Order: sequence, then C-alpha cells, then structure tokens
Amino acid sequence: MKSLYKFSTITAMTALLVGTGYSCKNSLDVNPQGEITEAQIISDPNVASNLVTGIYNIFFAGDAFGNDVRGFQFTVLGDIASDDADKGSTASDYGDANTIDQLTANGNNGVVNNIWKGYYQAIARANQALSQLQNAQFDATVKNRLIGEARFLRAMFYFNLVRIFGGVPLLDRVPAASEANSPQFQTRATAEDIYKFVIADLTFAAENLPVIANNSADVGRASKGAAQALLSKVYLYNKDYTNAYAMSDAVIKSNNYSLLADYTLLFRQVSNNSKESIFEIQAGQNLACNAAIDRFTVAQGPRAGGKNGWVDRGYGFNNPSQSLVNEFEAGDVRKNATIITINPSNGANSVGTVLYDGFRIPTQDSVQNQRYNYKAYYSRQAEPNCGNFDRLPKHVMVIRYAEVLLIHAEAALQTGQGGIAQSDINQLRTRAKVPTIGIPTLQQIWHERRVELAMEQDRFFDLVRQDAVQPGRAAAAFAADGKTWNANRALFPIPQQQIDLSGGLLKPNPSN
Repeated sequence: MKSLYKFSTITAMTALLVGTGYSCKNSLDVNPQGEITEAQIISDPNVASNLVTGIYNIFFAGDAFGNDVRGFQFTVLGDIASDDADKGSTASDYGDANTIDQLTANGNNGVVNNIWKGYYQAIARANQALSQLQNAQFDATVKNRLIGEARFLRAMFYFNLVRIFGGVPLLDRVPAASEANSPQFQTRATAEDIYKFVIADLTFAAENLPVIANNSADVGRASKGAAQALLSKVYLYNKDYTNAYAMSDAVIKSNNYSLLADYTLLFRQVSNNSKESIFEIQAGQNLACNAAIDRFTVAQGPRAGGKNGWVDRGYGFNNPSQSLVNEFEAGDVRKNATIITINPSNGANSVGTVLYDGFRIPTQDSVQNQRYNYKAYYSRQAEPNCGNFDRLPKHVMVIRYAEVLLIHAEAALQTGQGGIAQSDINQLRTRAKVPTIGIPTLQQIWHERRVELAMEQDRFFDLVRQDAVQPGRAAAAFAADGKTWNANRALFPIPQQQIDLSGGLLKPNPSN
C-alpha cells in the first residue's frame, strides 16, 4: 500500500491519538483530536481511513530498546526466550534480555515493561479510532470495513498480550472521564475472557473486511484472509480444532494465497507482499527516512568481535541456537535461508561468509557470534534504503500461507483427517527439498512448524502452547538448548511498574 506507514500528512493527527502515559491507567488519558474534527471523521471516509492508518503507524512509533509492539523487544520474547535462539552479542550486553534468555526474569525486567506500554499505546489508538467510527454516517460497507481493520489490529494486540502475560486488563473502549480510575480497567480479566474478546473482534473483521490482492493499492491493510488466518491461530491456541480447521480451510479454499516457490527469497525485499504473505508489517522510504521499525534489522545484524577490522551490520543479538541447527534435516533449504553461519578461520585459504548480496563477513576470529538471523537481514547494497540504517525498510511477516497450512494440518490431524494433514505438510516439505512423508504424527507437524517458522518471533509462544497439549514437551525442548524450564515460566512477569501504578490492583504472575 502506497500511503500506509508513511508518517506523512497524517502524522500530526495520529500522534494525538495516544497520551504520553503508558501505564494501564494513564493509557486512558487520550488527548482530544486537534488536527481534525469529529464531523470530518464521521462524514468523510478518506479522513476516517487516515484515522485507522494511525493504528498501523504504532509499529513505527516504538523504540528498539523502549516501548515496542512488533520490533526487537518482541523478538526478545518470541525468539530469544525460546529454544530457537540465544541472546547473542557480548556476554555483558543487555542484561534484561539475558535474564529472559535464561528464563529468570522478574517484574523489574525492562523488556516486559516496554512491551506492556507499547501494546497499551496500540490498544488506545484502536479504541480511539473505534469510538469515532461508530458514529460514521457514510456508506455502511466502508464504515464496517474500517471498523473491521481497527478490530483486527486490536485483536492482534490482545492476542499477543494474552500469550505474553495471560489475563490482562481489558480496555474494550475509550472510558468516560468518570471511569478513568475505575478498578475495572486496573484489574486483570481472565485469559478466557481476553480470548473471547479477540475471537469476537476477529469474527467481525472476517465478516466485514474485503479480499485484498497482493498487487492492490491497499496491500498491507488488514483483509478478510488475514482475519480468518489469525482467527484460525487463535482457535488453535484454544484447542478448538474444529474451528481452527474451518477458518484455515476457508483461507486455503479462497485460492487467494499460495506458497512462494523459492523459500530462499521469502524474506528479501523482492518478495515483499508476495502471494504467500497474508499480513505483513509494511516499510518504505519517506522524506524523514523513518518509515520502518526501529533497528529491527540492526539489533540482529552480524557484529564484529575478536580481531574486528570490518564494518559490521549490527549489534549481534538473537543468535540461532545449536538446538535449532540440529532440528533441520539434511538438504533442507530452509536452514541456510534462516541462519547465517560464520565460517571458521582457515589461514590463507579463509573465505569468510559471503551473503546473497555479495557482502563478505570475515571468519570467526573477527566476528562476535557464530550464527545470526538471516530472516532479519536487509541488504544495504542490493535493497533500497534512504541511508538511515537504524530504520532499514524491512517488512516483518506476521502471518503467511505456510503457517495456515501448518494450522490446517494440526487441526486436521486432531479431528481425524490424517490424509489432509499429510497433504498440507508435504507441500511444505516439497518446497524445502526434503522427502515427503506419510500421515504425520503430531510431533512431525510440530517439527515442521519449527523449521518452517524459525526465527519469526513465535517459537516461545508456540512451545508453551504445545506443552499444554503434551505436558513435558517444553521442558525437553528447553533442556536441549541448555535452559531449565518450569511451568511458572509459561507467562512472563507482570511489570512491577504497572503493579505499582495500579495501586496493587494489578496482580502478579507466578514468574514475578
């Protein structure tokens, strides 16, 4: 989409959607509209659409080491906390990420607080937009589409929050001034209630959002397929395999998506908004050179160390683990498309590691870590950018067709349709150039999930989900990565700062 995420003429307007406070209480203190009037919003669909665009722009409003929704702070929780990755960088760098990597974080951890604040900023934007859109007087189809976009995004925010923290305060609207200090918005709803809310939002979105082609001017906005795909994932987390199958089946049978033939191209700029993409966070180039997630690529880029002597590409965080390396089968093309492996020194015959764009990383004696996330790499020489390397215009995939096939396969197997599960899994394996299999076991499907979606910021949450299906799975997986697991770590600690701001109404998790 040409105008989405651009921080252009709508920036001033969208900046007014959220107050400067970040606690659950203070996130309700939303400033009034300054650049536009309510009359314009409810009468002009173009103005209303810009209001909704302000919700998407929250992805750019964050900081790699501050308030965040889907950037590096989320990467710490989704990847580094899991068995797929280790913190990386130097041993002393970023202690908060280290305690999360070691599964020992408490409520004073800065990462969980940054995530909490970022997500409640995002929810405040969605609720502000919805409070205005409900009074819209233009075409009902357009009105419901815009409401559907806002509800899709709000559902995605709450889905991540419930996976991270469990039950959280449920802000389903912009409270009236008299409600600003209400305990209703300071206490935790149950996880079950959050999931019901997410399902309701996504159901409305699926019923009211349009199909959006990947070459459409609206690409990047929430679509019918995106709502159905995310809803199928939510149902999978709730072990509602019948509905997970139905929703993923609807996406598959829409014929609007398919696998990109070459997996190695999937995370390069040339494949932005490909036929496999169902919802991805957009990025681009604007006059301010800031239309991208802050340091998403740089934080995970290869880092100089040892002898140094080269211009490196980042801070060196989020290193793929040896456990992940071991998970790939021989010949699986996904391994080298996922992991940058630093070659050892070989004296005069050393060649280093040459990336797809020709960039050469020296041998291990000049590099800090052994492995890096190839899916986060953005070429400064072969892919367009405007010179701000902290905000390289890297798109971030949120959900893609391959994951829908995996959801479909797991739900099919759990509902006695092994043949369908086999077909789904073998589509992925054929692309990966590994042998096809017969009717898969649940463990084989989970293996396929791991290698297909590795380093896409989802593994920790998926492993916790799998452990709820098969107790003991998480402990074994973490042990293989040298980490000690216990059930109290299934949810991250509630930030102590937020507990304090609530006056103790917000109760901690066992991990606090």
